[in-house]
Amino acid sequence: MKILTVGGGAREHAAVEALARANAEIYAVMKNSNPGIAKRAKEVLLASEDDIDKICDFAINNFVEYAFIGPEAPLSSGVVDALEHIGIKCASPTKDAARIETSKTFMRNLVDKYKIDGNLGYKSFDNEADAIEYVKTVPYKVAVKPVGLTGGKGVKVQGDQLTNLEETIEYIKEIFEGNVGGGKVIIEEKAEGEEFTQMVFTNGDEVYPMPLVQDHKRAYEGDLGPNTGGMGSYSDANHLLPFVTEEERQKSIEIVRGIVKALASEGCPYRGTMYGQFMLTKTGPKIIEINARFGDPEAMNVLTTLQTDFTEIIKWMAGGKLKDKEVRFANKATVCKYVVPRGYGVKSEAGHTISIDLDSIANTGSVAYFGSVDKNGGKLVTGTSRSIGIVGVGDSLEEAERNCEAGLSYVKCDAIAVRHDIGTAALIQKRIDHMKQIRGQ
Repeated sequence: MKILTVGGGAREHAAVEALARANAEIYAVMKNSNPGIAKRAKEVLLASEDDIDKICDFAINNFVEYAFIGPEAPLSSGVVDALEHIGIKCASPTKDAARIETSKTFMRNLVDKYKIDGNLGYKSFDNEADAIEYVKTVPYKVAVKPVGLTGGKGVKVQGDQLTNLEETIEYIKEIFEGNVGGGKVIIEEKAEGEEFTQMVFTNGDEVYPMPLVQDHKRAYEGDLGPNTGGMGSYSDANHLLPFVTEEERQKSIEIVRGIVKALASEGCPYRGTMYGQFMLTKTGPKIIEINARFGDPEAMNVLTTLQTDFTEIIKWMAGGKLKDKEVRFANKATVCKYVVPRGYGVKSEAGHTISIDLDSIANTGSVAYFGSVDKNGGKLVTGTSRSIGIVGVGDSLEEAERNCEAGLSYVKCDAIAVRHDIGTAALIQKRIDHMKQIRGQ
């Protein structure tokens, strides 16, 4: 099977490794020279990941049959539409279907229209004065978000990043005046609880859920500092999380299934991976956002434990049949911790030499996925975003976290940071205790 992959991050490296395990012939497009992807690919094109003409020419010249798109930017640009136009089957959503991520207003309106559970109170604005007037009178605490794409870093919440009304108004002004995420604002009811991620594979009709994962957005240990794209994540051996029940998980799956069906009813069937980010509240899961792709870092947790042939899933998502009529994951816990450049989340220090001993990591029960790194004079150097994801695997969260830390010890650089508290018993207990408090237990 010849497959085109687009994207050069750790999420895409994890996908490429899963494809390589299934003996796919990989043709990779990426903007940076990711050594993990390059090692597995038959051909590599270094280009902008939303350069539609170059991507299509590369696909045609290499006679690829299927395509899988990692990041949101090329989905938003319509890369899938262009590839399908030249006869390449895609296991990723079209530009229309990807609006479930690229427009938060579209997502909320769709959930409302089809009466899908889990929606929050919301109102969208394309006028600064109206948004400010609304936020002065709304009867609950709110989350303020740019309507469009911001790389997962555009959300600010009252009682958290926004400590008072004045700061909320200033942030609304910042979005409009800076044209952040398209210069439109959605103001949503703040949900209280614990966040979790439920991702699925879908062919536009059927849905196969992946194990639950919890991401950690804050840059510093103890959940402090600025929001980031995600500093690390964990998943449990039973595919739940320590604070989520099976019933609550099923509710989140039903919400995502409802969104897939709604998109089909709207005439833009969704094929590919879909990421549901939820807040588990006292009254059940509430939708924080829906993304048209794998989560990053969450992709590393689930793809590391995927047992079903990933090429078969790709074919099925792109319109084929799934042999076994099921998708299987190992009953293993995983803990992922990102190695990031010093200053990440504020101002990254890029260009520092980073070394990694892959052979030693392989003996620790952990796996390494390369992210925002590049080659400079034969040496590996850090980029401005997350550098390397280390995923520890084990029969328990404790073992997985220990293996992750063992793997991290073989990554060397004088200008990096890691959130070592991710996946630890203390931080997980904090989540459990918080959820008990929310439930009134």
